[in-house]
Amino acid sequence: MAKDKAKDKDKSGRKLIAQNKKARHDYLILDTYECGLVLTGTEVKSLRQGRASLVDGFGQLDGGEAWLHNVHIPEYAQGTWTNHSARRKRKLLLHRVEIAKLEQKTQETGHTLVPLSLYFKDGRAKVEIALAKGKKEYDKRQTLREKQDRREADRAISAARRRQRA
Repeated sequence: MAKDKAKDKDKSGRKLIAQNKKARHDYLILDTYECGLVLTGTEVKSLRQGRASLVDGFGQLDGGEAWLHNVHIPEYAQGTWTNHSARRKRKLLLHRVEIAKLEQKTQETGHTLVPLSLYFKDGRAKVEIALAKGKKEYDKRQTLREKQDRREADRAISAARRRQRA
């Protein structure tokens, strides 16, 4: 049983719940921040079951507070009338200095806050948000091309190594 739990966590003690892979494709990530989340009990129980989606999520700064919008945490199946709404806005826990820095940077055109991953770290729910700038269509194609070139180069190197051994 203990071995199964160790497999779920990576070396830093993080247990990944959800990841937004499309964000790295659609946005140029400038800076990342680890934030705590203010959650209700049924939200935590639902997250512990590994159920969440960050696809449409975004961060917003409002009056010196950071908020996470449109993150889908489904209702807890065994919850009663105390259940939460699935797409409610959730408060992010950041230091005041970090919020001020983010507020200043998001005022620039094209910059936004995007959630990258949702995980448990030492038993507490955390979200990794990124200060990001939207990519143009040609930037996305360029990124895919670079990724494909890197993959082909790695294949060629591994094939050459196999030939040397034989």
